[in-house]
Amino acid sequence: MPSTNLYRSTNLVPQSVLLSTGKVRCIDTGGSGPAVLLTHGIGESLEFWQPQIEALGKMMRLVAWDMPGHGESDIPTAAMDLQALARSAWLLLDHLGIESAHLVGNSLGGAVSLRMLGQQASRVRSLLLANSATLGPEVFGAFKVMTLPLLGELMNKPSTKGVEMQVKALVHRAHAITPSVRAAIERNIYRPGAAAYFLATLRMISGLRGQSEVAWKETHQLLRQVKIPTLVLHGKQDTVVPFKHSEQAHALVPGSELQIWENCGHTPQLEMPDAFNAQLAALVQRTVP
Repeated sequence: MPSTNLYRSTNLVPQSVLLSTGKVRCIDTGGSGPAVLLTHGIGESLEFWQPQIEALGKMMRLVAWDMPGHGESDIPTAAMDLQALARSAWLLLDHLGIESAHLVGNSLGGAVSLRMLGQQASRVRSLLLANSATLGPEVFGAFKVMTLPLLGELMNKPSTKGVEMQVKALVHRAHAITPSVRAAIERNIYRPGAAAYFLATLRMISGLRGQSEVAWKETHQLLRQVKIPTLVLHGKQDTVVPFKHSEQAHALVPGSELQIWENCGHTPQLEMPDAFNAQLAALVQRTVP
């Protein structure tokens, strides 16, 4: 599929970058402003940061990417664990010549951002965790069932019903899903190999009892080590992971800020973009000399 201009207020077109882990698709607004890496959730792609690219791309150097196995990036032969995904993110920033960055992660992207911090803390300026995954055991009931062999494959078979199920899980208010984001969801679901990789990734971080205990305990340990400006936010109506997880995360990071947003679901950057953009801009500004 050829790249197209997804951002009506810019002339930006996603690019394909060859890393040692394979090709990844990204969009880089460029410029001399503070660098910000935007990392999406499981089964998602860089289109989920469209409101941020459009509104903030001229004041910051925003980099949104498709994690390996997602969007239009190469699909690995086996699921990459959280540490491997974090290393891929650093490889991308190295390729783009970015020495330090603010990290923003939604859902799985939050878990990856924390691993990035654990790997190279000196390169991270600030951290924004939005409805982050692996903060505790509880998770969307359908995800737990999907970890079962055969039943997961049946439930995750590409279909119109699957598209609607993802839309319902992502937002509290369906109007937040724009036509371009819906098109990305459909592409992501119907892409050959994507369904199998989604399940492999899901089964890596979750099981029938919920999110992996190993993963969330590792996340808690990483949170205790955070020493940079940190915003933890969560949509209160999130049906994928409960907002109490972000409350617990906030308690583990001294000096962090917690925001729980009413009438908001799992992807606040889409559902409440103006508020999200304002909070991101304020967080980045806190680190400007």
